[in-house]
Amino acid sequence: MSLRYALLALLAVEPMTGYDLSKRFQSSVAHVWHAPDSQIYPELKRMEKDGLLQGRDVAWGSRGTKREYHITAVGIEDFRSWMNETLSYPPERDPVHLKAAYFEWAEPDSARAQLLAHIENFTARREDWQEKVDEILGDNNDILAKRLAQAPEEDRESIRAFKKFTYDGLIARAEQEIAWAESGLVLLDQLGR
Repeated sequence: MSLRYALLALLAVEPMTGYDLSKRFQSSVAHVWHAPDSQIYPELKRMEKDGLLQGRDVAWGSRGTKREYHITAVGIEDFRSWMNETLSYPPERDPVHLKAAYFEWAEPDSARAQLLAHIENFTARREDWQEKVDEILGDNNDILAKRLAQAPEEDRESIRAFKKFTYDGLIARAEQEIAWAESGLVLLDQLGR
């Protein structure tokens, strides 16, 4: 259900069409919650049916229309309620660490390639997340700028701080995963694999 709340968070900033929402989602929320268009559009319809959003058709081009969604008071209350609930954590599903537990079955070059791919993946993620921190600190994030413009002056510092806090956590996780994979490469060498 977190997709629903990620969409509500974005729509709390401003009304958007499904297309615009998908673009905003991919450049912001997708860093912490991945969802393809094939999940976003059906969820928007469900949310509208549930009264969390109100949709209206807006002109698009010379002949078409798009659906633009506005968050409702019910949607805002539902989002606020979700924000105040303590999450229950799902059981761990981590294919990389599962494979690492059984590297003795892998060819040494395959184990090494897996660890190098892990380092490459988290290095790229760390760079993306650092760019987001830089955007937040430099006021270069469009959706954040709109959110801040709507927020009372006394809330702006905390809005910025919580966004940065989130990406700082992701960066720390990436650094830990990189260090873990690097230690795995050392272990392969120590074991003569």
